[in-house]
Amino acid sequence: MLPRYVSLLPALLAACATDPAPQPLPTTVPQAAMEEIYQTVRTPYKYGVVLEGEDGDMVDSPSVFRHGDRWYMVYIIFDGRGYETALAESDDLLHWTKRGKLLPFRDGAWDANQAAGYVALQDHRWKGSYELGQHDGRYWMSYLGGGSTGYEKGVLSIGLASTDDPSTPRPWTRFEGNPVLSPQQPDARPFEDVTLYKSHILHDESETLGAPYVMFYNAKGEYETIGMAVSDDMTTWRRHGSDPVIDNGSGISGDPQITKIGDLWVMFYFGAFWEPNAFDTFACSYDLEHWTKWTGPNLIEPSEPWDQKYAHKPWVIVHDDVVYHFYNAVGDQGRVIALATSEDIPK
Repeated sequence: MLPRYVSLLPALLAACATDPAPQPLPTTVPQAAMEEIYQTVRTPYKYGVVLEGEDGDMVDSPSVFRHGDRWYMVYIIFDGRGYETALAESDDLLHWTKRGKLLPFRDGAWDANQAAGYVALQDHRWKGSYELGQHDGRYWMSYLGGGSTGYEKGVLSIGLASTDDPSTPRPWTRFEGNPVLSPQQPDARPFEDVTLYKSHILHDESETLGAPYVMFYNAKGEYETIGMAVSDDMTTWRRHGSDPVIDNGSGISGDPQITKIGDLWVMFYFGAFWEPNAFDTFACSYDLEHWTKWTGPNLIEPSEPWDQKYAHKPWVIVHDDVVYHFYNAVGDQGRVIALATSEDIPK
């Protein structure tokens, strides 16, 4: 009988060595973990306004990244005609110098009068480099685009642009043809069939959702919620899921920014009008698909003259153990970009 058992031994060993089936990730985040994230990211000290417009222009929607030995901010300008995208730079994250436009107006295109850009493929690790990653040897941004004039008028869709140097203040090359996502596409879901707004693209090397690139964006149907799409090549996008991932039942949930703290994905976003005013909050997820919303104190809310009306649209990073929370402030200085921090930084 011994030879028979010997012949079966390799198969038995192979069966024992087979990796067990991966366990599904949890779909909810415990309250204790949410509390820990809140304590990690909170910025109770308001430093004040760090960037203003010129000649009455409004500035909005900061996205901050590192390139070389300097910090850069992509932000948007509204002058009455529509949105353009511009660049500023800084040595210390506090004092910013405007450099020039990256997505200016252009005639005769689907995005002639609206082009509001947001950097893509940033190192999303908490305490990471905050540098921008590349695809096909280029740096990328997604942007809200449209042809109508006025403040977020007409049909707004999502386009892409790229460059070989994100620190140079010159126009980025826009992806030619139609926008990559539009509310007029036949597969648009009910929560996004009116217009699309800010988008944020991350590179998920683990392909948690079956693709390396994931885009979160807020969109309007009956009201504004946050949905997502995925892509294998950065230019062709397919909508993921049938429902929004962040939905607060009314008002606005928008302007997502994604970071990863430990094993948790953290989405900073702003809320408006489902609670008073406009404010920044967050949600957490293990799998990028199921999000647990924070229900405790807001990260930022109106409290100072410069943000007495709105304090919203977050971009949060950490540098030298100080958390920097850039946001759009609307108050006695118009629509400007302000900063709150985890430590009290004197001016």
